[in-house]
Amino acid sequence: KIMALIKNVEHANAFQMESLVDYESGKVVSLTLAQEKMVSMTVFAFDAGEKISTHAAPGDAMVTILDGEAEITIGDGVHLVKKGETIIMPTGVPHGLRANARFKMLLTVVKM
Repeated sequence: KIMALIKNVEHANAFQMESLVDYESGKVVSLTLAQEKMVSMTVFAFDAGEKISTHAAPGDAMVTILDGEAEITIGDGVHLVKKGETIIMPTGVPHGLRANARFKMLLTVVKM
């Protein structure tokens, strides 16, 4: 049997990424798809008002907005990233996210 590197989804069948997590009042909901030494993939649903405080990651962090829009701070810049858009937060650069309204995202972190 071959070990699946991507988990928590059915393989070889199309699916809607944004349907993997549901919004919950006052919470950030997440589902891990991959957690390996060099890459991680997680789908998140943020309720309005929720955030991830400013931090720096040990790899490039790529966010793709699946629903809604997110306010993403990277260094001194603030970006409003909307459904269908992607932004990369570079290794070691402080960044944070805030949900002015509900949003869902796919976070992929690639490390050395």
